Amino acid sequence: MTVSYEKSGHAAVHLARAASLAPSPHNSQPWFFVEEGHDHGFEVHADGGRRMILTDPGGREMVIACGAALFNTRMAVRHLGFQPSVDLLPRPGDSTFLARVGFAVHAPATADEAQLIDAMPHRHTHRGPFASLALPSGLLDDLREQARMEGAVLHVLEEPEELDLIARLVRTAEDAHRADAGHSWEVTRSVGPDKVPADAARFHPDATLLAGRDYLDLARRFIVPARRRGLGTGTVAVLSTPRDGRMDWLRAGQALQRVLLSAAARHVMAAFHTQPLELPEIRAELRRRLAAGNFPQMVLRLGVPAQVWTTARRPASEVLVRDDALVRW
Repeated sequence: MTVSYEKSGHAAVHLARAASLAPSPHNSQPWFFVEEGHDHGFEVHADGGRRMILTDPGGREMVIACGAALFNTRMAVRHLGFQPSVDLLPRPGDSTFLARVGFAVHAPATADEAQLIDAMPHRHTHRGPFASLALPSGLLDDLREQARMEGAVLHVLEEPEELDLIARLVRTAEDAHRADAGHSWEVTRSVGPDKVPADAARFHPDATLLAGRDYLDLARRFIVPARRRGLGTGTVAVLSTPRDGRMDWLRAGQALQRVLLSAAARHVMAAFHTQPLELPEIRAELRRRLAAGNFPQMVLRLGVPAQVWTTARRPASEVLVRDDALVRW
């Protein structure tokens, strides 16, 4: 990928395109970006109008998604040959202004960073069972380290008791969501060409150990028996942080994206199961029993998909705002 840095705005467009490749709840893409004029800086903002109001009333998942977009922004700056300068939550009192990214000293990207950059367009969210293939040797240890580098903890659930517990917590939360008309509407309305493609959601939501979102109302129409461990479930992990404020959600998003890109570089994708994190009592139990007292921010399955589905992204012209009057650097 070649990007011109000679004309104002080219770098900002490059950053916006990279940032927009981040994952988000139901592909809601709850962000917009501001170029501060003449490539002086790049701002990451949460777009509350695209938040899942019922699923994510406090905006935690929205901020995590923006944190993932921020990590992509950092890597895009590295691709241009600069170290990024990052200021998190730069304007106290403005909860939507999440980060300001600038260009610091010139420095070529490292080999590890280049691998993450190259993986960006190849990372896709999976929905459904994985192929019956083992994860690459050493990958899980690497992913734990990638999360640690961003201030988070990735705990891989390997004991049968842990897997049974997470399956029960996800099932309890998903059943509660399916029984709620508002939640069901919010999920089903997320299917569409510019949202979650119907083909990507065609798997029965109960086809793996962890219950999935019922995008197409399949659970009501086609009842399937509960699945056991190992049948396409993949490897289950919990990403957590020591604290649970807006800053921590941003860090969790950056850690998540670093993990996802590291996995994608080795053809491993992730499926997300945030349902138990959306109900306070269930999240508290998960924190106590599976996160060693840390605050769980994401539940995910990792595996090799038999097929990859892409999701549409809004063009840079829709997510990037240019303000030549903003020169704060």
